[in-house]
Amino acid sequence: MPYVNKARPYKKEYEQYHSSEEQKKNRAKRNSARKQMEKKGVVKKGDGKDIDHKTPISKGGTNKKSNLRAIKKSANRSFSRNSDHSVK
Repeated sequence: MPYVNKARPYKKEYEQYHSSEEQKKNRAKRNSARKQMEKKGVVKKGDGKDIDHKTPISKGGTNKKSNLRAIKKSANRSFSRNSDHSVK
């Protein structure tokens, strides 16, 4: 775990990663997918679910209905880890 005994540089992280044009576009796609599923009645605010892209946006996935599903936040936000706790 990289920030165990030191402060996480949120401002630097935002400037270098989250504010990039590519990440802004990806975030807009994720927000659009959530709104689509809310309109269909699959999810609602505060229900503890995330909209999962079966094929991730980063791997070329789209917001097509066939690529979206609602799953629990804990399942969508967990990553497989190695024995040293690094992400696989």
